[in-house]
Amino acid sequence: MVFSFNKKRVGRLLGGLIIGSTLLTGAAVYWRIITHPRTDDAEVFANLIGIAPEVSGPITHIYVKDNQWVKKGTLLFEIDRAPFLYAWQAAKSQRDTLEGEIRDLKRKIISQQNSVRSADAQIRVSEASLENSGAGISAAIAGVENARAGLVRAEADYVYVTANLKRLEALLKKQFVTVDQVQLAQTDVRNKAEAVLQARSQLAFQQAQLSAARARQRETNAQLIQSQARLDESVYKIDILDPLVAQRQKKIAEIDTAAYNLSRCRIYAPFDARVTNLMVSEGEYAHAGQKVFTLIDTRKWWVIANFRESQVNYTRPGTKADVYLMSEPSVRYEGVVESVGYGVLPDSNLIGNLDGDLPDVRRTLNWVRLASRFPVRVRVLNPESEHFRIGASAMVVIQ
Repeated sequence: MVFSFNKKRVGRLLGGLIIGSTLLTGAAVYWRIITHPRTDDAEVFANLIGIAPEVSGPITHIYVKDNQWVKKGTLLFEIDRAPFLYAWQAAKSQRDTLEGEIRDLKRKIISQQNSVRSADAQIRVSEASLENSGAGISAAIAGVENARAGLVRAEADYVYVTANLKRLEALLKKQFVTVDQVQLAQTDVRNKAEAVLQARSQLAFQQAQLSAARARQRETNAQLIQSQARLDESVYKIDILDPLVAQRQKKIAEIDTAAYNLSRCRIYAPFDARVTNLMVSEGEYAHAGQKVFTLIDTRKWWVIANFRESQVNYTRPGTKADVYLMSEPSVRYEGVVESVGYGVLPDSNLIGNLDGDLPDVRRTLNWVRLASRFPVRVRVLNPESEHFRIGASAMVVIQ
């Protein structure tokens, strides 16, 4: 009887212990699941960019293969450099031509500056000469007038002595005058005739002087006009230097642009990456800004894990996480939560379609009310780029 009592007691005790341990284990598991949520609804992501040339032209060389891993600075492909090389050389030639024109014009300007000073001095001399020639013309006109007046006087004296001689010759026949008086009158006639000739010569001389003075005035005026024209030309050549100098920056910019385009004929990897979606061959015409293939940035990898809305409260940025790849379930990768999503595309079966750029996290069952899932971004701290692929399945455990 004692033995039967002890056996029943032990059975009850064991049953209680089993139930208690089951409850404790369930509670621990439940607490573990709630405080350390996990999900296998996760995928691997990385940044990627489309490699597009900045210049257009036929592809002459492709130096990489699809899915090849490349280091930063690796030459990916090359576009025909000839047109851009010619453009660069032409821009340099135009710049050199402009510099030559500027140098020549500067030399001419130095000479023209001297010419300006000379022309200015010549203008002042010509103006003074013009004033002197004006005074000379006035003096010549006065001389002509004086000579004309002297001629008039000489002619009047000649007429007078000629008439006096005729009168004396008539009186000589009647012997009212002497022969000496007649001879003196004849001498006066000859002297007055000579005076008339001299007066006429003096008038012609003064008229010639007036003509010469007027010719000198015209010459001086022509010199003045020529000197003024030289001065205007010199000032004009000095003024046209500034526009040429202003073109210098434009030519330098054209050279820099041509050199930049030439350097962009060779496309290099901007970071450590893996080539993907390479579907072109040499000879393909590449257009500026149009993608040729894609590079996956292998420096940083993320896992986007979709957690139930009841679990995201235990997930904060900076929280440690364990990441497992489905391709290597036994390898644990360390991660850290970078962000937790605050919006997903609402279920269209419940409220209809809504427009908006939100993550579309699908629910697997339509006849059961499932909790919404929000994306959690987990950055992998120690990724092995060879094992990580965009879109690969993963499992995340929040620590």
